[in-house]
Amino acid sequence: MTAGLFDLAGRTVVITGGLGQLGRQFTAALLGHGANVAVFDVTAPREDQRTGLDPERVLFAQVDVADKASVLAGLAAVEDRFGTPFGLVNNAALDSPPGAPAEENGPFETYPEASFDRVMEVNVKGVFLCCQVIGAAMARAGRGSIVNICSTYGVGSPCQDLYQYRRDRGETFFKPVAYSVSKSALLNLTRYLATYWAEKGVRVNTLTFGGVFNNQEEAFLAEYRKRVPLRRMARADEYNGAVVYLMSDAASYMTGSNMVIDGGWTAW
Repeated sequence: MTAGLFDLAGRTVVITGGLGQLGRQFTAALLGHGANVAVFDVTAPREDQRTGLDPERVLFAQVDVADKASVLAGLAAVEDRFGTPFGLVNNAALDSPPGAPAEENGPFETYPEASFDRVMEVNVKGVFLCCQVIGAAMARAGRGSIVNICSTYGVGSPCQDLYQYRRDRGETFFKPVAYSVSKSALLNLTRYLATYWAEKGVRVNTLTFGGVFNNQEEAFLAEYRKRVPLRRMARADEYNGAVVYLMSDAASYMTGSNMVIDGGWTAW
């Protein structure tokens, strides 16, 4: 356990999408700095996802962030176990993966309305509901920190040239619109809540991340490397420090801000 400014002992942090690639990293990092962690995910954890985690300090709750009743039930479970949470990391999100149906990765003009609604339901409404339910409990307690996970595709448009290699091999592929729109919405939700809850002692910030390596195909990686000054994608563990920082007293004067960690992607 780390003492000093980054000591999170006695603090409970809720992580949505906690069973995902980044969610698992955040859980381990926060536990390592003394926090209790409530892992919210729409799926139940596998046994291997529980392995190595202290059951006294980790709570798993099957929560659909787009369903207010589900979020309320999740909060009740956390409060019963650990009391009112100190922190909330809104990490759960949907995107169209590279292998999604052709219509989702087709031209903007034919992007399916149902796909747009599904992404917005989780990425925007889900964050809104978690802030409304869990953030309100934190405000009543007079303290806390909310971190909304954004993306470089939320502060700038996706670079469609990055995917030209797919079109060159005969595929119809464009990075879809919904993910970018949904992530940009979080920037102003952050500002709204930061000012709304400032007097209640709840800080609200956004973390904007670049792409994370997850065994993508080499053709994609080659194009990505060309467009980022550090010439690589992020490792999954390279965002942990920012999450710990925003949950700690080291960030006690930081609210309404957007911290960009992207290997320099947005510097060009």
